[in-house]
Amino acid sequence: MQTNFTLAQLADPAVRESESILRKCVHCGFCTATCPTFVLLGDELDSPRGRIYLIKDMLENDKPANDEVVRHVDRCLSCLSCMTTCPSGVNYMHLVDHARAHIEQTYTRPLLDRALRSLLAWLLPHPNRFRFALLGAAMARPFAGLFGDALGGRVKAMLSLAPKQLPARSALEKPGTHAAAGPRRLRVAMLAGCAQKALAPSINDATIRLLTRHNVEVVVPKEAGCCGALTHHMGKEEAAMESARANIDAWAALEEQEGGLDAVVINASGCGTTVKDYGFLLREDTAYAEKAARVAAKAKDITELLTDLDLPESSAGDGLRVTYHSACSMQHGQKIKSLPQALLRKAGFAVKDVPEGHLCCGSAGTYNMLQPNIATRLRDRKLGNIAKTAPQVIAAGNLGCITQIASGTGVPVVHTVELLDWATGGPKPEALDQM
Repeated sequence: MQTNFTLAQLADPAVRESESILRKCVHCGFCTATCPTFVLLGDELDSPRGRIYLIKDMLENDKPANDEVVRHVDRCLSCLSCMTTCPSGVNYMHLVDHARAHIEQTYTRPLLDRALRSLLAWLLPHPNRFRFALLGAAMARPFAGLFGDALGGRVKAMLSLAPKQLPARSALEKPGTHAAAGPRRLRVAMLAGCAQKALAPSINDATIRLLTRHNVEVVVPKEAGCCGALTHHMGKEEAAMESARANIDAWAALEEQEGGLDAVVINASGCGTTVKDYGFLLREDTAYAEKAARVAAKAKDITELLTDLDLPESSAGDGLRVTYHSACSMQHGQKIKSLPQALLRKAGFAVKDVPEGHLCCGSAGTYNMLQPNIATRLRDRKLGNIAKTAPQVIAAGNLGCITQIASGTGVPVVHTVELLDWATGGPKPEALDQM
């Protein structure tokens, strides 16, 4: 794609990066075939190619974002399916993230929209605040239908996604070191995350049990918290960078301790995609660029680490039919496409993949709260495809997907690591108790 940025514009590192991305696009349109919003809506401007044209015009002409740009960029899930499909290597992720930051800086949203986004950015990255909000949401959940289309259906969507009962705090939630059960093979930091600590503490518990059982020392540093993805994808760059820097400092400090740091293990694929991109996000920060790149290189999804550990084969899964939903951040963001299924099969489960598995379930961070109508259509399409596999259990590697899919089905939905923990001596996942 031909561009016409001035030298003055290209002096801005963000513009310079976006210009190099734009120049790789050859208008082929392969991305349209795998873009969930284009598949649903059929509007060229709701495809990656259409959004690229809008972003190019906005950035090249130094325009503030307008209603049209905001509408179509807001509808983007950042599922990154287009990046898997693109034959030219267009890094759409970095381009649309730049567009979101530009929107945040140049566009004034309606008051209620601004208030809702600010509330989500204030709540979700902080587990204690989020738990308090979930208590209120659980009480209001039975009345979700009364809110109808208020705020575009967003209030109803948020209440519907809230758990009926808030999980108890985990005994393993506090920061600290969890010793390997036997001779230590590895020492890793685990990203405990934010929303996951409140919504599904059992995932972190299963991760710690599984790793320590296989002789991995797990450290959860007090200073590490939200990865920054939630605020980053709302265009709130400074808040996202503050989260990233706090994590980098916490993990870099572990490298200096006795035993060092072999990996940063992450059990939420949305977080993993962001942490693995820390080197890019902080490339212009002279105080953090080198540390960020080093930490990002050590980041591993839990299934990558478990594959490296070469867990023994088992029949513990007893042929239980498990349909594996590959989160977009897993298959498109991190390019992990077969490891989770292989681990589940090795543990004795009968694993099925989802037809149309490249299409998003509609979760996408805060998307199912901010764009509930599109998100619900994508969820229902996903559930229709899952039903074709006749699952006894649905597994996924991302909390957002688990919450989204579980909101529309009675089939138990659990994290991959919970099944692997169970198959290697851990407790049965609570969601499977009725089976």
